[in-house]
Amino acid sequence: MKNSRILIIITEIDATRIAVYQNTNMLFLKTVRHKEHELNPLHTIDEQIEYRMKIVLEELSNADIRTDLINAIISRGGLLKPISAGIYEINDAMIHDLRHGEKWHEVNLGSLIADKLTQVFKGSIAYTADPVVVDEMDDVARFTGLPQFKRKSIFHALNHKAQARKYAKAVMKKYEDINLIVGHLGDGISIGAHRKGSVVDVNQTLDGGGAFSLERAGSLPEGDLVSMCFSGKYTENEILELIKNDGGMKAYVGTSDLHDIEYMIADGNKLASEVFEAMGYQVAKYIGSMAAVLNGDVDAIILTGNIAYNQQFTNYVIEKIKFIAPVVVYPGECLAEALSNKVLGLMSGELQLKEYV
Repeated sequence: MKNSRILIIITEIDATRIAVYQNTNMLFLKTVRHKEHELNPLHTIDEQIEYRMKIVLEELSNADIRTDLINAIISRGGLLKPISAGIYEINDAMIHDLRHGEKWHEVNLGSLIADKLTQVFKGSIAYTADPVVVDEMDDVARFTGLPQFKRKSIFHALNHKAQARKYAKAVMKKYEDINLIVGHLGDGISIGAHRKGSVVDVNQTLDGGGAFSLERAGSLPEGDLVSMCFSGKYTENEILELIKNDGGMKAYVGTSDLHDIEYMIADGNKLASEVFEAMGYQVAKYIGSMAAVLNGDVDAIILTGNIAYNQQFTNYVIEKIKFIAPVVVYPGECLAEALSNKVLGLMSGELQLKEYV
């Protein structure tokens, strides 16, 4: 397996990330941004798959990557049925649910592309690991105020788990032996309580609450939301778009681009500054609630994701939460590395392959 290579695919609404690893060495990394006029004509899942798969193959060719050595393809996992953390081979049941599941998001495309690429790279196997539907929640955390609704575990599981293990390794402990609060701060914000290796409570990040983020609305006043739904001014899809893609900072200041927001604040835009601070306030508040979930027994708090690059934001949050536990900041994401490590762990026998049913 010395010369074997791992191809990694991460799909987002307007981007496809591609990486190639040889063992622990990254040989290639590229993020391809898709323009609106390129995506608009793609009306079906298959059109999206073909469009993005062609880009993946072109980028690998342009970089002179020896694709004959690729024997594993792994993608960030999509919106499947709730499953436990781990690495899974992409099978027919998974493909069906990615295509026809209750919820859809462009993150689903990664595994669909990985599966199709096994037909191109003969002998390769397609995997996914720690998908966004990892569910380790305590039963008590699932209750809402109505029996018709149940809280769901949909969050940035891959980055949560990877950063938590990174911290545990740094302090020479096992992830399974410590309690952590992890806040992933990005286009969506997820804040989870990690108890001895399991995320026992976390906000449903896609469309279910928590702190508002760069483009998600987070928790909203229920009565006002109901009134909006029945006002006749919005369709169901329009309201869902407001909650998932056009809320948060984007709704207030017209953009979810962090750099643009930072420039606005630097230029003295009062509204941008106030909303940015309010987002930090909500992050701190939800971190505090996760401390209660862990009975105050918290070894550390981890702030990660792209917003964690903004020191003004993290300093504001840290001032509010530092009484709970030491705070460490791991800006950005380590998704490609985390996915590569999952395959290497499988190859070495450290991890066992799980089956999606």
